[in-house]
Amino acid sequence: MALGDLKNPRAIYAKGALFVLMGTLSAGLLLADAFSWKRVVLLWICVWAFCRAYYFAFYVVEHYV
Repeated sequence: MALGDLKNPRAIYAKGALFVLMGTLSAGLLLADAFSWKRVVLLWICVWAFCRAYYFAFYVVEHYV
């Protein structure tokens, strides 16, 4: 059975919520191990940088390159 495109809006929102939950839990576990504000800032920069890289790879390249 081949998987098709996900078209159900509720399933799409559920998938997005699961991504947020996964990210929140993994960040929480990373910080719970040894909390420090330095780790919080570095984790925030890491997430922000990967979001910008994703935007660049899939939007900027598609529309401007």
